[in-house]
Amino acid sequence: MIEVIQGDITKLAVDVLVNAANSSLLGGGGVDGAIHRAGGPAILEECRAIRALQGGCMPGQAVITTAGKLPAQKVIHTVGPIWHGGKQKEPETLANCYTSSLALAVQNNLKTIAFPNISTGVYGYPKAAAAEVAVETVRSFINQHPDAFERVIFVCFEADNAALYRKRLEEY
Repeated sequence: MIEVIQGDITKLAVDVLVNAANSSLLGGGGVDGAIHRAGGPAILEECRAIRALQGGCMPGQAVITTAGKLPAQKVIHTVGPIWHGGKQKEPETLANCYTSSLALAVQNNLKTIAFPNISTGVYGYPKAAAAEVAVETVRSFINQHPDAFERVIFVCFEADNAALYRKRLEEY
């Protein structure tokens, strides 16, 4: 049910892609920019509407939009923590990103979900530590909701990161 692939998250035909967004929800670099570019203007329009309602998205929270031109049905945007040495509750915030995203997928009856490596790019979260939080949090959620998902995919752009996630999955 949980798998790791190396590749481009924007190419996956799943029910929902998770976007490692910034709090503005207006697109950015890395995965966020790639999802907005590939999905087209419909995603940005819905993100702007969400901003008008609630003023963006706080770290650890998640919101859902259309997937636009992506091969998914929806995009869940979650804002990961910026790494400050682990002294500002970064692990808890990162875990909340996964839990909030999974809960939103369940609420919308989305059975296949793909996650990028949240916070490991410009936000500087150490990759091995992020993999540990991601795998532990997703496994815990699935144990509590065993029929919620058909597939949960960790999509890693780099081979070394994919190896970290595979190792974490084998350890559990």
